[in-house]
Amino acid sequence: MTREGDIERLYRLLEELEETVGDKQKLKDCTGYMDWPDRGVYFFFASDEYRDAGDQLRITRIGTHAVSEGSSSSLWDRLRTHRGAKRGTYEGGGNHRGSVFRKRVGEAFVKRDDRHDEYPHWGEGSSAKRERRLNELEMERRVSDYLRDLPFLWLNVDDEPSAESQRAYIERNTIALLSNYQRETVDARSNEWLGHHSRSEKIRESGLWNVNYVDEDYDPEFLDLLRDRIEETSPV
Repeated sequence: MTREGDIERLYRLLEELEETVGDKQKLKDCTGYMDWPDRGVYFFFASDEYRDAGDQLRITRIGTHAVSEGSSSSLWDRLRTHRGAKRGTYEGGGNHRGSVFRKRVGEAFVKRDDRHDEYPHWGEGSSAKRERRLNELEMERRVSDYLRDLPFLWLNVDDEPSAESQRAYIERNTIALLSNYQRETVDARSNEWLGHHSRSEKIRESGLWNVNYVDEDYDPEFLDLLRDRIEETSPV
């Protein structure tokens, strides 16, 4: 089957997943009290951007967690980090140094709006002191507003943490399949997509908020595994 055919199959499978879990969620509506699977893969969609083929929202980010042996992070841990803080000192914001997704979205805002002088240290280091984080809070809140409004689906894949896990395999191959980086464009991104302002060429050209795996070939057999895992996923 062609890449276009495999992309069509992927979206059909995700429609089945959406029927299975009831609907897409948005981070602004999610809490840790929901019945999330311990481990899984997530698929974020553009909130107002559709595929060339019709009325399906376009996938814009694929991710997972706990791919290092011994890791104890959960699916909700990762989603909560992307969502950011709902209360406390950084209410409405978050920590982009703990979420590459937040970091990349913030970079695009900074570049698009020419705010480098206001946020010269955005993305530097793995941590920051309180003063710097407070100085960055306005942008963190802007990132939160953007991410919390993106629809997403989740897939239950509860295997052991490992770079060879089924979760890592599904993530890697979904990204490789959908990426337009250095290949024929499928489902061209709209001119308004924020990722066009990313500092990363791979994000700009792939059409995904991903950097890893966008320049790799994909294994079409991952779609069979995806189909099987959909049967094991339930609503939250």
